[in-house]
Amino acid sequence: QVQLVESGGGLVQPGGSLRLSCAVSGFTPDHYAIGWFRQAPGKRREGVSCIHTDASTFHVASVKGRFSISRDNSKNTVTLQMNSLKPEETAVYYCALGNIPGCSDLSGEYESWGQGTQVTVAS
Repeated sequence: QVQLVESGGGLVQPGGSLRLSCAVSGFTPDHYAIGWFRQAPGKRREGVSCIHTDASTFHVASVKGRFSISRDNSKNTVTLQMNSLKPEETAVYYCALGNIPGCSDLSGEYESWGQGTQVTVAS
């Protein structure tokens, strides 16, 4: 069984930066994707970024150029660096693992989820 634990959320001013981490433990497939998703109150869960064990990455258009994703295999962590944050990006951010052949922004393709971390962008 896989466990995922997010950390690094908090309150940041518009234009600020936050770094989210996803710690992965337990049995993982040989090839898998780690996706970051976010869900604001009253809105659908949205795929934000993804990194696959084949080193491919994905970012939704609205965050390209501002967010970056990386992994540290020695620590089994995936980091989402978020820059130039906007108030509308206030949400609970989740990381998830999907036993899939490439990155995907579809939440239904991910089997294991963390509990989420709150990101609030406000002045």
